[in-house]
Amino acid sequence: MDTFEIGDKVVYPNHGVGIIEKISNRLVAGKFERFYLLRICSNDILVMVPTANAGDVGLRRIVERRDVEQLLSFLGSNQFFTQKDWKDRFKENSEKMRSGSIFHVAEVFKNLVYLSRVKPLSFREKRMLDRARFLLVSELSTVMNQAELDIEDRIEKAVTRACGKVPVA
Repeated sequence: MDTFEIGDKVVYPNHGVGIIEKISNRLVAGKFERFYLLRICSNDILVMVPTANAGDVGLRRIVERRDVEQLLSFLGSNQFFTQKDWKDRFKENSEKMRSGSIFHVAEVFKNLVYLSRVKPLSFREKRMLDRARFLLVSELSTVMNQAELDIEDRIEKAVTRACGKVPVA
């Protein structure tokens, strides 16, 4: 399991990039537990994560710079995996979003962008698409040290390339 230090940039699933501000002990149900106190960069919210549960909740370091090109080429490839039934698709996508993996988030983003070009998305799927876009943009702009608008432009171009290669059903 990863251990984090104060100042580490981490990703908290479904919330995005945060910075470990403090590691402290708290008395919980009669015993001391260790916690990471992290500040979510996008909204300045403080989150306490028990160090023992950090792996279970999907807390992880931000991706390496070298992973960004792999991620962008995945977004630009014409591989799509979507369930036909929206309930199954929504359930599967929700699990991927909770996993904490940026590659899973990218997969959800790409599949929902593609789907949105074929037919209108439900309200819940639109919200998930926006969330996936936000998570990708915030993490990649942190890793690459580039403006969010530039990163959003790059991921939109990549996924547009991918969607252009696939015949509309």
